[in-house]
Order: sequence, then structure tokens, then C-alpha cells
Amino acid sequence: MLSRWPDSWHRRAHACRRLPTPYARGKDLFSGNPKLMSLFLITGGCGFIGSHLCAALVGRGDKVRVLDDLSTGSEANLVPGAELIVGDVGNPATVCAAMEGVDGCVHLAAIASVERGVRDWLGTHRVNLSGSIAVLDAARLRRVPVVYASSAAIYGDQVNLPIAESAPKRPLSAYGADKLGCEQHALVAGVVHGTPTLGLRFFNVFGPRQDPRSPYSGVISIFCDRFSQGGDVDIFGDGEQTRDFVFVSDVVAALLAGLKAASTEAPVLNVCTGRPISVRHLAETVAAVCGRSATIQYGSPRAGEIRHSLGDPHRSRAVLGLGEPRGLREGLEEVVAWLRAGRPGLRATGGSAQPIGA
Repeated sequence: MLSRWPDSWHRRAHACRRLPTPYARGKDLFSGNPKLMSLFLITGGCGFIGSHLCAALVGRGDKVRVLDDLSTGSEANLVPGAELIVGDVGNPATVCAAMEGVDGCVHLAAIASVERGVRDWLGTHRVNLSGSIAVLDAARLRRVPVVYASSAAIYGDQVNLPIAESAPKRPLSAYGADKLGCEQHALVAGVVHGTPTLGLRFFNVFGPRQDPRSPYSGVISIFCDRFSQGGDVDIFGDGEQTRDFVFVSDVVAALLAGLKAASTEAPVLNVCTGRPISVRHLAETVAAVCGRSATIQYGSPRAGEIRHSLGDPHRSRAVLGLGEPRGLREGLEEVVAWLRAGRPGLRATGGSAQPIGA
């Protein structure tokens, strides 16, 4: 990380103040019409979900600016034509400078590791909640609407399934607590400052570019990697614990639709399928996609692990106009194909990088 900004970014940070004009373009903003090209700031845009979102935005004719510290994301995932700012979302001046001139922001940057939240509670809080407040504050000053990633982790262990947005909030991790805090500060942004927001509670997202070598990787990418290489998989417990696995293209569809649904009422919606998948069934399906029989080693259950997590997608489908989600096997086939191709990134030779921040 560079400790010194280019002069142009000093000027951007000093100029960061409330703009006198109302939100630009009114109801035509975010329409996807190439004649109304918009510029979006995507925090975490070199990561798994962010890179897919950036590709979709550029593909429909919009411009993209990415703010990413590259701690877990990769510059290989930068979409061609995007501007990359290497910087820290926890640095308010960096965020405010990155927000200059944009029409909207999608905030995805976070430290999603529960284990790291245990080891570095304050450090993860600085990124996950203080960083989100920095985004909301810069958006307030620049008069920019924000769509942000929340998480199913805010629900904790629920008795009544599927989980609707109105379910009690019982986070069991620092990450879940910080995501719930993001939602509360988004409400403040709307009520006090008039900033439109929309929060999306992601369940278990999977797809290409989710690096199985990362300590923050999901179970699907790990299973796909192991079986595609002829290895075995380990499952904690009996494998009958269930999760709601949603493919990354469905998450991107929700984010794109959400850009038009942000409001000062700070709505929050689930992003899920409503289909429970057991970890055992997942392993067997991955093995089948890889053309192998499933060899599974069962271990002791993990202490504190949630037994079942299943979201209710009905409200998000109604509000965002989403269609049926991608099937599990179809999504797994794309992940395995990506792994067998050598885990390619977007290999953006056309993006421009400007490292900033401390």
C-alpha cells in the first residue's frame, strides 16, 4: 500500500463536501440505457462478487471505478476499461475522493472471515462497519445513492424457516454484528441525511472466481477444487446441515435491480433461493459434476455451527423483479469449468490503476 497520494487525489479529497445539486438524472438513473451511461463506484470490485458486478455494468455500457485494497481481491479480476484505485475503505478521505463524480455506489468491500473476526475483532470492525460508515458519509456529501452488501449472518441461529426479512436479528459473530450495524447506519443515512440506500442480505454465494485457496473461501469452491483434482472432502458432523446456496449471477441481478430500488427508507432484502441443500448432497453433486464418486471423511461437528440456514426469497423477488434462481448443478458446472480452465481472472489490461491511501 502506498503511503502517499498523487496530487490529483489530494485535490479530490479536499473538495469532498456536500454538493448543492439534487441527485443526478432522477428516475432515469441506473436504467442501463447506453445513451444514459452512468459511472459507478464499486468497493471490493476486484473480489469474487465485485468482479462479476463490474463486468455486468461495463457490459451494459456503464463506466466503473473500483476501490479495492487487493488484500483478498486480485487485479487480474479487474474488468477491462475500469479505473482501479488501490486504497482502504476504512480511510474516509480515500473513500470520499473515490466517490467524486459517480452516479451511484455499490459497497461490497468487507472482511467476511468469522475466524479473523475472532482474532482481530477491532481490525475487522474498522473495515466492516467503520468502512461502511465512511462510504455512507461520502455518499451523503456527494449526494450519491448506495447499495450495500449485508449478510444472512445477522440472523444467527433461527428456529423458524425459511427466514424472512422480519425475523429476529441474533448475530453470533463480529461479522454479523457489523453487518447489522451497517443496516442501522443506512437507516440513519436515509432519515437524517436523505441518502437513498438498499441493503442486500446475501446467503451462501458461490460461483467462478471464488478462490478455493483463500482462507475465506466457501465450501463449494473447496469441494469443487478437491474433487476436480481427484481428492476427498472432509465434512464436519453428519453432513445433514443445510444451507441456501445462491449463484453469483443471481446476486449480480439483485445488485443491478437494487440500483433502481434504493430509497431513504433504507429497505433491506434477502438474496437467496429458498432451496435447502444439505452439505452431504452438495458433496455428492459436486462429485457427480466432476465425474467421480464421492469419497467423504466425516469429522466431529464444529462448536457453535448453525444447523440450518434457509432464506425466504419472496419479498426480494417481488420488489426487485427477480426471476427463478440458477439451479445448483448448473452453477456447479460453471465453477468446475472455471477451475479446469486454470482459474482465469478477467485479465484487465485496459484498466487504469491509481494507488492511493495510507
